[in-house]
Amino acid sequence: MTITRAHLLITGKVQGVYFRYHTMEKAVELGLKGWVRNRMDGKVEAVFEGAPAQVIEMIHWCQTGPTLANVTDVQEAWEEPVGENAPFRIK
Repeated sequence: MTITRAHLLITGKVQGVYFRYHTMEKAVELGLKGWVRNRMDGKVEAVFEGAPAQVIEMIHWCQTGPTLANVTDVQEAWEEPVGENAPFRIK
């Protein structure tokens, strides 16, 4: 199976709206590995590793996020997979 890895920086009203929790729920639902965390600059940072179609679906989800979020930008970088093996987690 082909594995891909995307590293995202998500900007907007993304902290204090349960963005990380809902991201974790969606990533687990899609069978992805990786992590999500708040940054000091107000952005949310996330890494998703898994099947290409599921990673792309996750990126699309992050462009809107949960109901209370207001995403204004998603920067994505495609990286070499590192073999994340722990369940998706909030850092």
